[in-house]
Amino acid sequence: MTDPAHPWAQPASVVRLALPGGRQVTHRDVAANGARFHIAEVGDGPLVLLLHGFPQFWWTWRHQLGALADAGFRAVAMDLRGVGGSDRTPRGYDPANLALDITGVIRSLGEPDAALVGHDLGGYLAWTAAAMRPKLVRRLAVSSMPHPRRWRNAMLSDVRQSAASSYIWGFQRPWLPERQLLAEDAELVGKLIRDWSGPQPPDDDAIEAYRRAMLIPSTAHCSIEPYRWMVRSMARPDGIQFNRRMKRPVRVPTLHLHGSLDPVLRTRSAAGSGEYVEAPYRWRLFDGLGHFPHEEEPAVFSTELVNWLKDPEPDR
Repeated sequence: MTDPAHPWAQPASVVRLALPGGRQVTHRDVAANGARFHIAEVGDGPLVLLLHGFPQFWWTWRHQLGALADAGFRAVAMDLRGVGGSDRTPRGYDPANLALDITGVIRSLGEPDAALVGHDLGGYLAWTAAAMRPKLVRRLAVSSMPHPRRWRNAMLSDVRQSAASSYIWGFQRPWLPERQLLAEDAELVGKLIRDWSGPQPPDDDAIEAYRRAMLIPSTAHCSIEPYRWMVRSMARPDGIQFNRRMKRPVRVPTLHLHGSLDPVLRTRSAAGSGEYVEAPYRWRLFDGLGHFPHEEEPAVFSTELVNWLKDPEPDR
């Protein structure tokens, strides 16, 4: 367990980091959907809200924040419920509620809408928010995550995808996954990130930041809870109802990004998500990259994202 005397036992000492190169970033908290959320903000212009995945926090977008600000956007990366500097509530980790967190943050920032950019779990929630609250989502960019209905079907019917996502099945056990994540100062976090990356994983400093963030009390449990809901609800009324709700098509321009070497979410599982989009849909496969393309090749990823956000004709 985490020693309270360690500096990383307090979220602010771990989460409120500086951007590379000394770039100015504003850290603050906003209230939304009955909880408090930490955000990191750079730039002015149309809002782009960035959503991290597992096992990370807002800092995964450190390279994109500056690139988006330089391109004329108000770039905001938030910590999801239960992670980083945001509240760790006892419940509320189903995707519908987490999506309401995201749209609530958009409103709390005083914006009429946002372009959502999500990776991994953040991508799952971005798909969800775009379907549930379409008026608040201007554009959608998802990395390393199929549409929720596509994800569910792949997990249930594709043996290779089910095996690739074996860690999610392992999360269904009580208490043991949390203990494994926290063991040896969250050594498993670093192992997962390296194993899931392509030839150029995030550097040691980045991995150390993610390990320390996981050691903040209750973070391991809260990080796992969304995955427990996603599996355990498959045969429950709430999960079946959510799956039906996700039949609603996404009606905003969508950019779908994926690494060809992603070992946990197969390209075959992600490809085809465009069937749920009734708007311009652009698929971009990054050759030689794994599960974290925005960190493995940040300049390439940022260029692709910025060019698409600024393209007045995204269906080209």
